Amino acid sequence: MSESFPRQKAATRSFRLGVPRNFSIKPSGDLILFLRTASGRTPTTDIWVAEKTDSGWVERCLVESASLSIGGKIPHEELARRERMREVTQGVTAYSTDTEFTRITYALDGELFMHNLPQRKGEAIGLPSPIETGGGCIDPRLSPDGSQVAFVHAESLFTVDTHSLKETRLCGPAEAEDNVFWGLADFAAAEEFDRVRGYWWASDSRSLLVERVDETPVDVAWIPDPANPLTPAREHRYPFAGTPNANVSLHRVTLTGDINEILWNKNTHPYLVTVNPRGSAATFSVLSRDQKSLEIFRLNELASTSIYIRNEEPWHTVAHGVPTLNDAGQLIEIRPLGNSFRLCVDGEAVSPEGIQVGGVLMCDDDITYTGQSETTNQHIYSLGKGQLSAPEKVQSVNSGVRKGDLLLLAHTDFEHTKATYSLYNVNDLDTPKHVFTNNAESPVITPTVTVATTGQHNLKSAIIWPENHKRGTKIPVICAPYGGPHHARVVASGLSFCSDQWLANQGFAVVVTDNRGTPGHGPDFEYSIATHLAKKVVHDQVDALTTLGATYLDLDLTRVGIHGWSFGGYLAALATIERPDIFQVGIAGAPVTDWALYDTAYTERYLGVPAENPEGYEEASLLSRAHKLERPLLIIHGLADDNVLVAHSLRLSTALLSAGKTHSVMPLSGVTHMTSQEIVAENLMMAELEFFYEHLR
Repeated sequence: MSESFPRQKAATRSFRLGVPRNFSIKPSGDLILFLRTASGRTPTTDIWVAEKTDSGWVERCLVESASLSIGGKIPHEELARRERMREVTQGVTAYSTDTEFTRITYALDGELFMHNLPQRKGEAIGLPSPIETGGGCIDPRLSPDGSQVAFVHAESLFTVDTHSLKETRLCGPAEAEDNVFWGLADFAAAEEFDRVRGYWWASDSRSLLVERVDETPVDVAWIPDPANPLTPAREHRYPFAGTPNANVSLHRVTLTGDINEILWNKNTHPYLVTVNPRGSAATFSVLSRDQKSLEIFRLNELASTSIYIRNEEPWHTVAHGVPTLNDAGQLIEIRPLGNSFRLCVDGEAVSPEGIQVGGVLMCDDDITYTGQSETTNQHIYSLGKGQLSAPEKVQSVNSGVRKGDLLLLAHTDFEHTKATYSLYNVNDLDTPKHVFTNNAESPVITPTVTVATTGQHNLKSAIIWPENHKRGTKIPVICAPYGGPHHARVVASGLSFCSDQWLANQGFAVVVTDNRGTPGHGPDFEYSIATHLAKKVVHDQVDALTTLGATYLDLDLTRVGIHGWSFGGYLAALATIERPDIFQVGIAGAPVTDWALYDTAYTERYLGVPAENPEGYEEASLLSRAHKLERPLLIIHGLADDNVLVAHSLRLSTALLSAGKTHSVMPLSGVTHMTSQEIVAENLMMAELEFFYEHLR
């Protein structure tokens, strides 16, 4: 008997195990480092190396995590950092090298490792052994010249000399500094601005830029473990919308022990968003609390100089790799100009109009960036060479790493459920120089996706029919949106629709629609939800569904369900409550139910602070409309979720009960926002299916 898709998806952790990732290309172009697990079901990540030989590229395992682990304890701070990064594996989950790839460092179960890298093809490195640091090592990083390893331990930043192995504490809290830590990203930066690092080596290896975080002003949330009543609740500093954030500062710390704060006006610009020590000069950028003003600074030895203030309405969009200065000293940014996010050099747009630029991958003598020409596609572009990925115009999603003339390209499309990772020379994009082994399992399901565009806003929808569907047979519909900012679901990736295809095969048509607010359409589309999160997202879901129903007559719009997770869970509950005439049943996973309970950086970007926009918070809340529920609603939430706290679902349940509204709640003990536990993940899919069967069949 073949294995079920839910079992396979759970065992492979959504098919992320076995995938090569975290690629680094040596400047000489003859060696590439990356991470990969040994199989599609092995949860422990190893370090691999690909070496250029006379007969081609050869891959071999450089560090096997399981053979090195001595069972050290992973610090809580590192586990929290992995939650922010949505890391699902164990073992070595990150590494660092010096500029010339002579050494490598990494942490394994809290222990620090550092050793030489092979300088000749096939050269062995010997069996690495941990460097004695007392354990609890977090985020080790080599200096550019390879002479020092920096790492975080016990809220402090340390260095280890790579020759003498002498350990030095550079900076960290004194005993009187409760709630203070150095060298780690603050919660807002890690969760909402995609900055997961808290320190950076200077180019000359003589100093570091180090973030200091004081969480004293931040409210304390408690993460309990109700299934284990003898276990104390865990303290979690959480910046609820409208409440104080952590006090964040940036310091230049020298190897000789000098600590100098780099000043900016934290009253007007409290968020430290980006730090870039490379280019013609180090830069950093800070955001105002309302996220409409971004100030960019150039750093010299002991001071900073403001080089530009960008004021944007309704908010500034943070993008990967920018702002930065290139080697010529020009400012590289991504700005909303017209109705396109454009790559800009010293304020002037240099990318083609109509391409929505998402981030910068390389910025030296050429600039390489990602962009979307159509909402389902993402390609890699170069200012000097144009489109680098899928030049044959295949509908696809592409990302990668570029170093000089080498491009490591990750490619997926509608036709395949397994991504390819190929090495190209940008001067010869016809044939890859090497295709990396992808150990991920192929799903037992291959989706067939129909993409449609509807309405005046050109909403993109994907329709997934059962494999055995007979045309002319009406079947119930399940909507499966995310619907929130910064994430589109209708993209050219077969793997993205495998779960939808499995659900469809159980007797449903699955419809996925990206409403206004999602990326890929340009600034006007994304910014249209400003100050009002609820009204337009539901309107667009209904508008797309009813339009599709008029075209695809097999969609039975008298039997429609909706489900989602996180913002998708919020949208599912909202739609079920607001439009019972359309949605007969809803399943809301980890939903935000009261936006005043969500974090500052995300919520205030779209709704402002509660005191200044109480109507917007009230209008977006599920609690204030709980009395309107008429349809079956299942609420699912992980009790250990430190992103969308379980209080959201508990308050919604209380409001529904107070209004006399019957509903169902499924608490997941020990589960965070990721829901990565195998048995939970598998049975959760089956439980949702059973709920839909009960109310739609």
